[in-house]
Amino acid sequence: MTVAINDLIMNALPLPVLTIGEEHQIVHANAAAEAFFEVSLRMMQRQKLTDFLPFGSPVMSLVEDVRQRGSSVSEHRVDIGSPRLGPERIVDVFATPLGDGSDNVVVMLQERTIADKMNRQLTHRGAARSITALGALLAHEIKNPLSGIRGAAQLLEQSADEDDRLLTRLICDETDRIVKLVERMELFGEERPVERGPVNIHGVLDHVKRLAQSGFARHIRFVENYDPSLPPVLGNRDQLIQVILNLVKNAAEAVGIDATEGEITLSTAFRTGVRLQVPGAQERVSLPIELSVSDNGPGIPPELMSDLFDPFVTTKVQGSGLGLALVAKIVGDHGGIIECEPAPRRTTFRILLPMHRATAGGDTDM
Repeated sequence: MTVAINDLIMNALPLPVLTIGEEHQIVHANAAAEAFFEVSLRMMQRQKLTDFLPFGSPVMSLVEDVRQRGSSVSEHRVDIGSPRLGPERIVDVFATPLGDGSDNVVVMLQERTIADKMNRQLTHRGAARSITALGALLAHEIKNPLSGIRGAAQLLEQSADEDDRLLTRLICDETDRIVKLVERMELFGEERPVERGPVNIHGVLDHVKRLAQSGFARHIRFVENYDPSLPPVLGNRDQLIQVILNLVKNAAEAVGIDATEGEITLSTAFRTGVRLQVPGAQERVSLPIELSVSDNGPGIPPELMSDLFDPFVTTKVQGSGLGLALVAKIVGDHGGIIECEPAPRRTTFRILLPMHRATAGGDTDM
């Protein structure tokens, strides 16, 4: 009776839980584990944990640590992706002794699902919009005085000697630079509805690629991994060009002007099952259109990852830190999400967007 109750409790847990024996064989697994690995318990009990995980997986090291230490251990953001499980299966792993006098170890997996990315994207979106009022304030309270300062400097320049003209020119140049910064921040205060319709995302990517190859990325090789059957995106073409151009420009700067093997990869794919609850909407919005921009630059410092889409966060000496914040705002206004996936010598920005659907009246819905 106790065993049956324990089984009921285990199967009621929403997270995959496995009991691992001395030779890494799977002694027991709950229903969530069967669903996670897409294998029945009877089949799992005929195999070892190593049969389900990639070679050299840190999960096996955790199991051995538990046996040696006799206490619980955990590790976060472990990639157990494999041909069997699929790519990019990121999980948090918790392991503990079974406590029955044997060397059996209980392993629990918590997948870092797309919902986790959605929650972070909502935070990014809020961070971008948090400076909307600040942008409007700067436009009103700073641009007008700056025009007066610049005008006064130009008047002084007319009667100044050569040395003083250098100072008045410095005042004008710095004033112009501040005005440009304020104008960029004004974009965050733009709340007018934007006309959206069907957009061929491959047309957007090709347009940005041509711009890049004719200018700032002429020294970089582009790789295209496109899904030719992709349906149109529900969006604004100009804004999507702005988003992709910003990401490609960042990628080119990350690769560097001296790189001899610089590479930027543009990819698209159709993903099912991704849905997001948009504020103000009754239903969850499907986000099946995936596009990504990857580069083989040195990567992003780990300490910046949690604040990457916040305003004024940048690794560039001359950067303002508004580019990715604006990207997050535009993607959020489209009802989508954006996520950065760092890896050694490979940084990927991945965007999920709603597709365009034609209604009976010929308009669009989500």
